[in-house]
Amino acid sequence: MRFNNAVPGVFLILFAMAEIAYATTFPRLHGQNYGPDLFPTLIGIGLIVCGAILIFQGIAQRGAVPMVQIGRWAKTPDNIVNVAILLGSIVLYILLSGWLGFIPLSLLILTTLLRRFGSGWGTSIIVAVVTTLVIHTLFAKLLLVPLPWGILLPVAW
Repeated sequence: MRFNNAVPGVFLILFAMAEIAYATTFPRLHGQNYGPDLFPTLIGIGLIVCGAILIFQGIAQRGAVPMVQIGRWAKTPDNIVNVAILLGSIVLYILLSGWLGFIPLSLLILTTLLRRFGSGWGTSIIVAVVTTLVIHTLFAKLLLVPLPWGILLPVAW
């Protein structure tokens, strides 16, 4: 799928405006003219400028590049199913990660995706287990960002 530059430019500006609006909710520091909202606001302004540049480029190219062009891959039913499974996995993680936990859900999602994309059962399970444990360890030990334990909370290490 291919987009004219104006399309992502509009989304970039909308995202930047939402980011700036959220940054204004950060608490102010007493006695200072700037606070924790300064850098997110500056980044948002930069994103708005980049989005405007993309929109102007897209307007200049509108005769040569259509707004949306669907690629050949999107006309194959298997590829559409693959995209649906991938997006469904993301939604499933968002909805169930608090209850089920990162480890079981990651094992389920990775194994399903690896099987769907052509790996054998053994390879899929081994790669899913190793990847899940590496990601969990990196987040929990190195980055100090706890991932949800869910049903494994009684055996959390």
